[in-house]
Order: sequence, then C-alpha cells, then structure tokens
Amino acid sequence: MDQSILDSYKIAKELYASHGIDVDKVLEKLEQIKISIHCWQGDDVKGFLFNDETLSGGIAVTGSYPGRAATPDQLRQDLEQALSLIPGKHKINLHAIYADTNEKVDLDQLEPKHFEKWVEWAKEQGLGLDFNPTCFSHPKADDGFTLSHADAEIRKFWIDHCKASRKISEYFGKELGQPSVMNVWVPDGYKDLPVDRLAPRRRLKESLDEVFAENIDKKYHIDAVESKLFGIGSESYVVGSHEFYLGYSVANGTALCLDAGHFHPTEVISNKLSSVLMFIDELLLHVSRPVRWDSDHVVIMDDELLEIARELVRGDLLGRTHIGLDFFDGSINHVAAWVIGTNNTIKALLRAMLEPVEQLREAELNKDYTTRLAITEEFKSYPFGAVWDYYCAKNGIPVRENWLKQVKSYEQEVLLKRG
Repeated sequence: MDQSILDSYKIAKELYASHGIDVDKVLEKLEQIKISIHCWQGDDVKGFLFNDETLSGGIAVTGSYPGRAATPDQLRQDLEQALSLIPGKHKINLHAIYADTNEKVDLDQLEPKHFEKWVEWAKEQGLGLDFNPTCFSHPKADDGFTLSHADAEIRKFWIDHCKASRKISEYFGKELGQPSVMNVWVPDGYKDLPVDRLAPRRRLKESLDEVFAENIDKKYHIDAVESKLFGIGSESYVVGSHEFYLGYSVANGTALCLDAGHFHPTEVISNKLSSVLMFIDELLLHVSRPVRWDSDHVVIMDDELLEIARELVRGDLLGRTHIGLDFFDGSINHVAAWVIGTNNTIKALLRAMLEPVEQLREAELNKDYTTRLAITEEFKSYPFGAVWDYYCAKNGIPVRENWLKQVKSYEQEVLLKRG
C-alpha cells in the first residue's frame, strides 16, 4: 500500500479518535454491509427471456451508449469488472427476465433450474442473489394492469408468476446461505382519473394474499412490496400506493420497499425510515436519484443519499434494512454507472459511521443546539476521504479516480467490440 495513503489514514484515525470514533472498527462494520447491485443497469432493462425488447409498464431508459450486455455471459462479465472496482462482498439483484436458459418459457412457468447458471456464478464470486418478479414488458401487462387486473385469467397469470418467483428466490437463499429478498412491484394504474379506486386495490390485496400464502423460511427468502406515486401511463392513479403497501406490510409482516424516486418531488425517504421501522420488522431500500421525477439517475453523493445513510446509522437500523440500488442510465458507460453508484452508497454509509453520534445526541438532549449544529457542520470537512482511500487500497481496489482507467480499458477491449 502506498505510504502516503497510510500516513493520511493515520492522521484521520487520530482526528476521529479525539471524538471517540474507532475508525478500524468502523471499517470492520462497513465491510459486513452488502449492497444489492441491480443487474438491469448493464443492459438497459432488456433481459434475456424474450426476443421483444420493448419496455412497458412505465419503464423507460434513455441513451444508447455502446456495449450494453446482450447475453447472460456478457452481463456476468460486466458485473465482474464492476465488482473488481467496488470494495466488499455484495449481492446481485436479478429480475425474472434475466433467466439464463435456452428453453422457451413464459413468466408463469419459470423454475429454479432456469437460474442455475446465475447461482453457480454467484458461488464462484462469493456473492448473494436477490430477485424480482417482472410484472412489465409483457403482452399481459400491455393495458397497465397485472395483479389488480379485472380479468381473472390475466390476474391468475401474474399470481402464478409471483408464486414461481418466490420459489426461485427461496432456491437462491438455500444455495447461497443467505436470504434472498424478493421485491414485488407492479405498474398497475390509470393515466387519467378513475371512477373506482377501491376495487383494484381490493383485487391487489387478494392477489398478494394468494401470492404470499405459502410460508417460506425467512432464513432463505424475504418478501417485500414496493409503492409508487405515479408512473408513465399511471399519472393519475397507482393501485399500489404508499399507504396501501405500508398497511399491507404492517398487517402481513412483509418487508416494505421504499424507492428514493417513488414519492412526490418534495418528499424524501430518509425522513420515513425511523417511522416505518417502528411498525414493520424489515425494510428494503431502492437507492436511486430522481431528477424532477422517478428517472432513476446514477446515485451521486447528494444530500438525500447522506441523510438516508445517517438515518440508518444514527437509528441503528442497518440490521433491519436491505440496501439495494435501482438506476438505469443508458447515456454513460454501463460498468462505470455501477461503480459510481455503488461506491457512493458505501461512501455515504462510511461518512455516517464517522460522525460522533453520541456526542450529537447528548447535545440534543441537553438542548445545546449550538453544539449540535457546530459539530455537524465541522464534520462535513473531516477527512473521511483518507479513510475511504485506505479502505479501497486494503481491499485491492484502485484508489480515487484510478478505477476509471480500468473501465476505459475494458470499454476498448470488450464493450466496443460487441455488435
């Protein structure tokens, strides 16, 4: 390791120690946190199950940067490149359309065998896997409804797909020795004002009850449900609102998924974490970056990302929270997007762990708001970057922007040679 990195780390350690913060222990704790890295950034949410690459259900990817993965092997190759530039051991989040099979199979007929190659690869890489049923980009979702569809036959198709997905998720958990979190998100809703808001929600509840009817050991599989405020084609009404899924989670014991882009532009999920975890056991986060709407930009080190991290650390909520990413930018290098977004998420957690939480809490309890504000602001310029550099070097990751050289080289040698 470069001596300058060690020297900077030593100085940073001493500075943080003056506030009672053991940096070595912080890094040990940070290394235990697994980020669920979404596979769909690598291929613009196309998947491999169907030949039709048209996105639907409010899903849109802008940009046509060359080199997106077109096969499961290419996607795994790209993920390996990204993971080599991200410290720690993490998880990969798959959608059902990423099945690796030569068999012609529809969504409701998927089985664990269609994901065996993903499991073999995850074992080789020392990774966990998470899962999602794909309730979009399918003819049976063309009118914008799936689990709440008025047609019982179409509704049954999506129920069967979600049931099949739970078995696949359970298979991941059993094979990899860590629970797979399976998140249910459906695009159901109306473009214009509906007459009946209640009936679709009744149907959605009944469908979810049927999907989750079979008990699966949480040691292997965790159910989560995800809300949304609006989407393309569902601007006026979304069946699975925040209130609906919060109520469902409380009543049925599922995890609740909060997506950073799924609320009103003036709402932030960081302000919801401590509230919802008072009433539910587990939380799933989809860390993303909305720009004016749920546009799923690559995660940057912005105020909301830091506030999410601070809430998790200050409230000791990390043990009950599964952190996943959800962005898909087709306008930049696909591998670089993974590295930037994942590393920023880990950096934000590190910054939060390097704050004197007990000192700040004591000042707050004593109504010493002057000290609370002063210390909070001073710590914004503390040398967390020196700690991050050391953490990367310790894990064999290029320090600072040097990782970009490897991505640019990979782009020339691999990505640009794809069709």
